[in-house]
Amino acid sequence: QVQLVESGGGLVQAGGSLRLSCAASGRTFSWYAMGWFRQAPGKEREFVAARGWRGGSTYYADSVKGRFTISRDNAKNTVYLQMNSLKPEDTAVYYCAADPSGTATIRNEEYRYWGQGTQVTVSS
Repeated sequence: QVQLVESGGGLVQAGGSLRLSCAASGRTFSWYAMGWFRQAPGKEREFVAARGWRGGSTYYADSVKGRFTISRDNAKNTVYLQMNSLKPEDTAVYYCAADPSGTATIRNEEYRYWGQGTQVTVSS
């Protein structure tokens, strides 16, 4: 069982930056692929970024490519999402997720464990 706890969300003006963190329990964190997803009001949950175990393959949604960076610190059991040049359309609840297969994927159904989410609001 893996528990994920996100933090770092908040209110920021357009053009600003935030760094989300996701702390994971469990000694096998380094074996898991980690992903970030988001869900805006009235919309379906969508993929944002993913990184394989030991920092392998990395994927980004086209909408965030060049602005967001996913990274992980296996020693701290933590994955990060650095978000720069934020836009109002980035407003959503952001979730981190863990996939025991270790292979990064954009498919949310592949992720077994999910955090509770953290709200990101970008004002114009």
